[in-house]
Amino acid sequence: MITTQQVSQNISFPLGQQPVAHGNAQKVAEGMYWIRMPLPFALDHINLWLIEDSIAGRDGWTLIDCGIDSEASRTLWQALISNQLMGKPILRILATHMHPDHLGNAHWLCKQFNAPLWMSQPEFYAAHFALTTDSGFGGPLASEFLASHGLSNLDWLKIIEDRKNTYSQMVPDIPHQFMRLEHKDIVKIGKFSWQCIHGHGHSPDHISLFSPELAVLISGDMLLPKISTNVSVWATEPHSNPVEQFLNSLKLFENLPEQTLVCPSHGVPFIGVQRRIHELTSHHKERLGEVLEACSKNPQCAAEITQIMFSRSLDLHQITFAIGEALAHLHWWWHKGDLHRKLGEDKVYRFHA
Repeated sequence: MITTQQVSQNISFPLGQQPVAHGNAQKVAEGMYWIRMPLPFALDHINLWLIEDSIAGRDGWTLIDCGIDSEASRTLWQALISNQLMGKPILRILATHMHPDHLGNAHWLCKQFNAPLWMSQPEFYAAHFALTTDSGFGGPLASEFLASHGLSNLDWLKIIEDRKNTYSQMVPDIPHQFMRLEHKDIVKIGKFSWQCIHGHGHSPDHISLFSPELAVLISGDMLLPKISTNVSVWATEPHSNPVEQFLNSLKLFENLPEQTLVCPSHGVPFIGVQRRIHELTSHHKERLGEVLEACSKNPQCAAEITQIMFSRSLDLHQITFAIGEALAHLHWWWHKGDLHRKLGEDKVYRFHA
């Protein structure tokens, strides 16, 4: 995930800004606990959520998201199961979306506890597609796509072309059955009800969960406290308009109570949902303005726009996300008709006013 730092002075952190230690579980609301798993990226963690539950007379837990499949996370899970679950099983697993840090360990945990997987249908099928193909994250399709939008480093393009198993390294298997979650579904978890809120732009059909009784939102990647969610165009959907999808999705959270405790997948829980929506919306509008201004002066490809949007040096992992996000902002104006796209003699697409 390539992100832009968004430090807010107007949201609060009622649990403090010190994260829960790996392998521990911290209570965040009645019957709800926060755990954290490591990631091997610059964004080095993911938050997971355990909620006390009872299904068919069995007491246990519902788990929201799973972490990647790795030796480090599996070791932490073994410790959590032994020390933190109070001897109770995981009864079901809800995945907010198909990205590896959210779904990677689902196959193992579902098998370990004979627990069903719940997620939206588009995310379930997108996950299986990613597992069985290069899915546009790597391989020739991704390499050709990035080259057509200005990535010229031949060594990087070769690495991307040869990188055909990125997803399966972190998600080696996925359950073949699932329970479908849809927008506005109400899921009863233990004593409390949770409403599903779908989101687009970051992934195909992301599901967040809001409990009005607890005044808690499990936001997944849709609302993060200090960084902006990656919103990218990918090779498998090369004409998409994810910035518009993402901003439209944020509107679905606008009516939540201001004192809602937002439990994000990255960072720490916070209060200030409307303020955060305003910040994220303003952030994207500022980037959109920069993109339109640049293209009004000279035709720009997505790789050139990344130099405007991201001032720091980017490594190979980050540049693929950055070009996707730059292209997403170009596509906003392209779909509106304010920018036009032309394929140059160098086989690179450039956008001009």
